[in-house]
Order: sequence, then structure tokens, then C-alpha cells
Amino acid sequence: MDKSKQPFRKSKRSFRRRFPPIESGDRIDYRNMSLISRFISEQGKILSRRVNRLTLKQQRLITIAIKQARILSLLPFLNNEKQFERNESIPRTTGPRTRNK
Repeated sequence: MDKSKQPFRKSKRSFRRRFPPIESGDRIDYRNMSLISRFISEQGKILSRRVNRLTLKQQRLITIAIKQARILSLLPFLNNEKQFERNESIPRTTGPRTRNK
């Protein structure tokens, strides 16, 4: 049989199964800061389900746990450390302003 007459076949790729980010023994709770901090970006935003590779139920539980931790002041609502560093480095004049002629 010629190659041109062979039916279309998918190429066999090697597939590496990824481990789930949440183990079966991990409890999704607002007190479990080591688990919750993995699902928050550097700015303090909740990462999407596609980025986290979570199921819908796990993402909902993570979102609720993060919001509870924020309300109880265990997590900041925003992480503005870079913004504060930038504002502190700007020199400010405290004397009276003079006009240049």
C-alpha cells in the first residue's frame, strides 16, 4: 500500500501525566497558608483555574478560603510592596517653593 493511500493516523506522542497541585490528604482551609499561597499571584490576585490546573470544585473552595483569609487579615487584599519602594525613593522638598525667572 502506498503512503498516499494510507488512512490518516495520529502520531503517538509521549504523554507525561502531571501531578495534581492539591493532594488527596490536603484540606482546603483558610488556615492552611502554605496551600493557599500557591494559588495567589505576586500582586495578590487569585490565579485562574486553567493556570492552577484545578477542578471546578477545588477552585471554588480555594477562592472561598482565600477570601476568608483576607477578611480575617491572614492575607493582604493587595500586595503593593513594589509601589511603596518606588514612592519612598522619590525625594520630596519640604521648603517653600521658589519660582525660576
